[in-house]
Amino acid sequence: MDCPACGSPVTLEVGPDRPLSTSLSDAVLAAEEDERIEVSRDCWDCGWHEMRQLRIESIDTTAGDETAVERAGLIDEITDELAEIDQVTTLEELLTEARRQRRADPVTTDTDGNATE
Repeated sequence: MDCPACGSPVTLEVGPDRPLSTSLSDAVLAAEEDERIEVSRDCWDCGWHEMRQLRIESIDTTAGDETAVERAGLIDEITDELAEIDQVTTLEELLTEARRQRRADPVTTDTDGNATE
């Protein structure tokens, strides 16, 4: 981020009880419920300073869904492959084939994510 006062780069510090190298995302993910995280941004050229406090209101976690993780990995892999294809006709052919296979598959998925036949 650039300083809103002078346009120079600013530093971001998460503290005060964390090492200077702590990133904001690491601090948020390590925080406990109702914990406050102080974040300061400083411009060392003009002296601009901003202090904010974040409070973790709640933490929601779910058990890992092996199928969802595998599916997400496959989607990432497919997306990477598709990004490498330059010819539009090839992409159109792949889309047509994927739709054809989905229509031919007797198992459909409802809006709740439960497979039905």
